[in-house]
Amino acid sequence: MKNNILICGATGFLGKNIVLNFLRKKNLKIIAIYNKKKPFIKSKKIVWKKADLRNYEECLKVTKNVDTILQFAATTSGSKDIIKEPFLHVTDNAIMNSYLLKASYVNHVKHFVFPSCTVVYKNSHIPLKENEIDEKKIHFNYFGVGNTKLYIEKMCKFYSEISKTKYSIVRHSNIYGPYDKFDLEKGHFIGSSIKKVFTEKKKYINIFGNGKEKRDILYVEDFINFLNNLIKFQKKNYEIFNCSFGRSYSVINYLEKIIKISGKDLKVKKLKGKKSIKVNISVSSSKAKKIIKWNPKNSIDKGLKKTINWFLNNEKIL
Repeated sequence: MKNNILICGATGFLGKNIVLNFLRKKNLKIIAIYNKKKPFIKSKKIVWKKADLRNYEECLKVTKNVDTILQFAATTSGSKDIIKEPFLHVTDNAIMNSYLLKASYVNHVKHFVFPSCTVVYKNSHIPLKENEIDEKKIHFNYFGVGNTKLYIEKMCKFYSEISKTKYSIVRHSNIYGPYDKFDLEKGHFIGSSIKKVFTEKKKYINIFGNGKEKRDILYVEDFINFLNNLIKFQKKNYEIFNCSFGRSYSVINYLEKIIKISGKDLKVKKLKGKKSIKVNISVSSSKAKKIIKWNPKNSIDKGLKKTINWFLNNEKIL
């Protein structure tokens, strides 16, 4: 018997990697949702459906006869937008997830996977566990997106108590890899940094602030393996997992690694007077390692080399 798996946001960075992963599996029917970006691959195993998930009726239609939902549709962008227009991650994401959760309840979906984020945690150099949440200490720049994520987590908890649907919350750190948004304005830190290093004509690379802020980054292949294990081993009706590399490095350290791999003679220039998000994010994935038997396999250097090689081989299609 085939399982029907619905992948929302199937043409985005994570969505593409997830679709390609499940194409390799047997006894699966993939229903892939897209909105603005068109389908990127044709296969008999995939049914592509265009839908605006901010519309409840469309949510009802696409979730009918679905066993598992991987909810990776979202309004996303980089730190520049978070600083300049912090509301971007709030309204649309709250609406589409609220409607999807309601539709999943009505259509008796078996498993709902929601990607939360490590921005829900406070500033910390010590790896924090899933229960170490202090909503009052979410960084100001992350207040909107962080509390939106926590709201959706609580909605998942609510529906888990009134239905037979299983809900899995994944608080993942910064994911990078193939199909990332390699964009200087809209990309996340790693994607935009790779683009900058390989296209910048000057002898230096600009960064905001002092670059000492620490981040945890995870190669997308490890994240996909996490999802595979989550679907296989997560048994409770509601569970929260951190998903991270497990060690944080400074922003400037990551940039220096990218420059070293590039083989270029570039210096890092710190821009004075420019705003940066001065927060250190560090989380522990010990729970995931114990319950769903997951460990990241790619070191930071290995993941960055793979990502850079992919970027260089696919730059023209981006």
